[in-house]
Amino acid sequence: MDLFGDLRRMNKRQLYYQVLNFAMIVSSALMIWKGLIVVTGSESPIVVVLSGSMEPAFHRGDLLFLTNFHDDPIRAGEIVVFKVEGRDIPIVHRVIKIHERENGNIKFLTKGDNNEVDDRGLYKEGQNWLEKKDVVGRARGFLPYVGMVTIIMNDYPKFKYALLAVMGAYVLLKRES
Repeated sequence: MDLFGDLRRMNKRQLYYQVLNFAMIVSSALMIWKGLIVVTGSESPIVVVLSGSMEPAFHRGDLLFLTNFHDDPIRAGEIVVFKVEGRDIPIVHRVIKIHERENGNIKFLTKGDNNEVDDRGLYKEGQNWLEKKDVVGRARGFLPYVGMVTIIMNDYPKFKYALLAVMGAYVLLKRES
């Protein structure tokens, strides 16, 4: 399969059409993502579980669907995804304790189901509780192991680039009949 030969045989109009088609696919995916952000109220409506800390509830590679409506109170037993200052990757763990002040402020403590201790060691130094502002979303549903593709692409970057190249070449070289 000669990719560059196929590109050379296309006339300019066909090539522009294929590039435009590729751009429409990318922009459609971005619009769907932004729409999910608006509908769910979460900055990241879909996340992948990256570790085994939540087993048996969730396994590494499970795809989680999140919502983050600010009116809903956080409850003990609920599974939340949160970000800690100084860490780039959000964490998926269960709320184990709620601390509510008289003024209505809620602070809470989390722990992975498969961990022996709570998450205070994961929080930034001097922080003992999480606040609602730390929450990215709450787990509302999941698809088992669907996120393994993401984990494989992060663990093996060459595989990711090869897959993206093949997909890009397919979109550019596929001819409409």
